[in-house]
Amino acid sequence: MLPCLRPDLANLAVYHPPARDAGTDWLDGNESPWDWPPALKEKLVWLYRQDIQNNRYPDSTHAELKQELVQYLGEQLGANPENKLTGEWLTIGNGSDELIRSVLIATCLGQNAGILIAEPTFSMYKILARTLGIPVWDAGRNEQFEMHLSKANELIQQEPIRVVFVVHPNSPTGNGLTAQEREWLQQLPPKILVVIDEAYFEFSQDTLLPELLSRPNWVILRTFSKAFRLANLRIGYAIAHPEVITALENVRLPYNLSGFSLLAAQLALTQRRQLLSTIPEILTERERVMAELRKCPGIQLWPSQANFIFSRPTRLAPEQLYQQLYDLGTVVRHTGGGLRLTIGTPAENSRLIQRLRQCCGG
Repeated sequence: MLPCLRPDLANLAVYHPPARDAGTDWLDGNESPWDWPPALKEKLVWLYRQDIQNNRYPDSTHAELKQELVQYLGEQLGANPENKLTGEWLTIGNGSDELIRSVLIATCLGQNAGILIAEPTFSMYKILARTLGIPVWDAGRNEQFEMHLSKANELIQQEPIRVVFVVHPNSPTGNGLTAQEREWLQQLPPKILVVIDEAYFEFSQDTLLPELLSRPNWVILRTFSKAFRLANLRIGYAIAHPEVITALENVRLPYNLSGFSLLAAQLALTQRRQLLSTIPEILTERERVMAELRKCPGIQLWPSQANFIFSRPTRLAPEQLYQQLYDLGTVVRHTGGGLRLTIGTPAENSRLIQRLRQCCGG
């Protein structure tokens, strides 16, 4: 390795998704199985032609998108008397990954501090922390994937932890935060930033947003990649107290999103009723897949509040089942000691069921 490079990067574990090809069912990314309707794509192209100048930089303040987000989030807060959300409570990122990195830079970098996670969970918390040389401590989870809170408390007492990351519902396991876990988050001291990743909120319809309004050390992350069907354009956002948002804005690159991505996110919010209309079918398909796979004796399953299912084979090693499914034409995610199965179209789901039965002897 060249002496000008950090030697620890040579052994860094990174996420390398497999190259995609036609004729394969891609059920590994928790994406929506449906693209935007052609008419909506045409509207986006028309708006692009009217509004975007390629020779000019995009709006670095993201003001119009924030305005649309305030309205969307206001619907979730309803008549909450503490609703004080304005654009000052929002920052926009190039996917949630950039926001996670900004959180790490704003809290831990150069401070001899690190983060707490509970694996299995979203892999990018650990990956991004280690690219920045930030330590990671793991509290672990029990058989139902609830956090080991006693271990978490022990680590917080012993280690310089500055950020706690949780996913609600968790990826790859699909379970939401329990009442005990929520109470534990509430009692964490102000010196610890609590990051609640709600990437799958539109599927679970369970949010901690109302409580965030009175907790200045909480951050909620959301994304347009899942329910809004915009994984290709990489748009995420964070909701937090304005002081936290100011810190995240200070470390954000000035033109982190293209004008086209910003325009697409704005259009997605104005057309949210249409775009989110597929969620009931996804949830119905999730329950169908669960019901069919429960008949297969070679697979262990856990309940899910998201658009995916976590499973573990009982007769094969997870990596063996992953490869067999891959060879048959279905790609899933091998993670957390099991397989995460994204819910796809009805046809893709039927093929997944048939292939899992073929591999597991169901």
